[in-house]
Amino acid sequence: MRELLCIFLGGGLGSICRYSIGAFLLQSQGRSFPWATLAANVIGCLCIGLLTGFFERRQAGIVYLLLVTGFCGGFTTFSTFSNETFQFLRQGLYSMALLYIVLSLAVGLAMLLAGFAVARNI
Repeated sequence: MRELLCIFLGGGLGSICRYSIGAFLLQSQGRSFPWATLAANVIGCLCIGLLTGFFERRQAGIVYLLLVTGFCGGFTTFSTFSNETFQFLRQGLYSMALLYIVLSLAVGLAMLLAGFAVARNI
């Protein structure tokens, strides 16, 4: 139960930070380009890289769940996707990394289109 609470708290904080970046950049940059999403993805990737690198040689336990799973997951799932791809590459599983990238993008876009099509006809 303690683990779930840490993930919940971290995810909530990450979501609030993501919203705040979006609100700030939308106010200052407008809607011409998805700067807020790009910024969240880039910052999230930096955060998850710093955290996983830091925790690689340390006992993290609940702090890992709070910061990596919770905060980074709530901030942007792109950072998790990038980290998982990196782990495949690090292990020399290049075809698995490529498959994961292609499937994530292709199936993700296909499901978005399917959901959009279904919702338009309801």
